[in-house]
Amino acid sequence: MIEIGLLPYARTAQAFVDYLAGLGIESHIEPHPHGVAIMLVEPQHEAIARNEFAQFVLHPHDEKYLQASWDNGNTQTKFDYGSGVLGLVQQFLTGAGPLTLITFFSCVAIYALMNLGMANVTFSALSFFSAVPDSHLNQIWRVFTPSLMHFSAMHIIFNLLWWWYLGGKIETRLGTRPLLFLLLMAGTLPNILQFFITGPNFGGLSGVVYAVVGYTWLMGVRKPNCGIALPQSYMGFMMVWLVLGFTDLLGMPIANGAHVGGLLVGLAQALFDSRKSANNSSPP
Repeated sequence: MIEIGLLPYARTAQAFVDYLAGLGIESHIEPHPHGVAIMLVEPQHEAIARNEFAQFVLHPHDEKYLQASWDNGNTQTKFDYGSGVLGLVQQFLTGAGPLTLITFFSCVAIYALMNLGMANVTFSALSFFSAVPDSHLNQIWRVFTPSLMHFSAMHIIFNLLWWWYLGGKIETRLGTRPLLFLLLMAGTLPNILQFFITGPNFGGLSGVVYAVVGYTWLMGVRKPNCGIALPQSYMGFMMVWLVLGFTDLLGMPIANGAHVGGLLVGLAQALFDSRKSANNSSPP
């Protein structure tokens, strides 16, 4: 058996298995800590199966996969989604890796503290240099920790949904290392840029979100078989949101410096990673 890829949900994976069956390639799905693994039965079909999997990841809703389920699917196949809240929790956990989840819950915990009577204490501990009188340059965490603070429900919901969706994809398909680099770089450098633009009173994971957006989109363009991609429509939406931040239409302060800086970090890292991967895969 050869594992050719991972997908977060069994039904999605089964659609691809049904499609391979239509090509005369036998495969099946097996449980995996991050969802389900697609296992190839006959090794001679590996190259074709991996190429088809790369195409499936980019266009999972293509009509041909739905048709394959109708043509080749087994009506006796059952999927265990769990029930109620437990089922949702399972899907949430399997769609992300440990770094994605630790960052997610850290932001939630900090937001809870700031709304349970500890706003001043939390801000004093985590804000950027010079936001509080007694902060010193040796408190190096202050370069990064503003990224974990959020000041409204919409702010944290918007950021964490994107972080879980794209950060989870990066971590489960490419590993923790590239996501950790994006988190650290996009959680610090854009903060420094934002400080010089507006001063120290800012916060939020938006810079990191724009980094994972840019990274996922460009990796999908430059290396389609890497297992991650962002539809052009999603990228377009984020670019419109970025531009709107420079206007007064949103009716709230926007950390535009952090957004632009984060996007540049993500694009730069994608250029490096896709180039390095291409070099590694070339023959000697």
